[in-house]
Amino acid sequence: MTAKEKAIHEQGLISVLKQLHDELDAAVADAYGWPVDLPDEEILVRLVALNAERAAEEAQGLVRWLRPEYQNPSGFDSAQPTDTSAEQMVFPDQPAFPERSRREPPARHLWPKTLPEQVAAVRASLTSATGPVTAEAIARNFQRARTEKVAELLITLVALGQAREPEPGLFTG
Repeated sequence: MTAKEKAIHEQGLISVLKQLHDELDAAVADAYGWPVDLPDEEILVRLVALNAERAAEEAQGLVRWLRPEYQNPSGFDSAQPTDTSAEQMVFPDQPAFPERSRREPPARHLWPKTLPEQVAAVRASLTSATGPVTAEAIARNFQRARTEKVAELLITLVALGQAREPEPGLFTG
């Protein structure tokens, strides 16, 4: 190709790319129910508001998985926290001392098999608690979870800045 032919070819590709980009913008705006011609600043304001709404939902235990079989293969449902120790773990949607039949044991989740799933489960339990909790309290949320392993994961979350330890042995999200 000559230089002129190359320039025409590249300009053609750029116009196709721009057309695809505009179609994608229109599809995204339609999916959110927004006008197509929103200025960038307004899009940013709306995205920040959506992110704050998502964070609030996740803090309450509601996670909207896009691909649950990939993102949450163990099926851990952080929206259903279980009572472990009323003094240690209080959830916003449950009374501090729930009334419970003596014959009905507290529901417990299976302890995830893989490390990433374990971290996600501990983090979800931690963020759904309204106050500081111990590793033992979180471990009692799960069948076959060792307190030592939960403590190790909590310390790791603290080191990564995803949890805090306001007092030795007490953790918050």
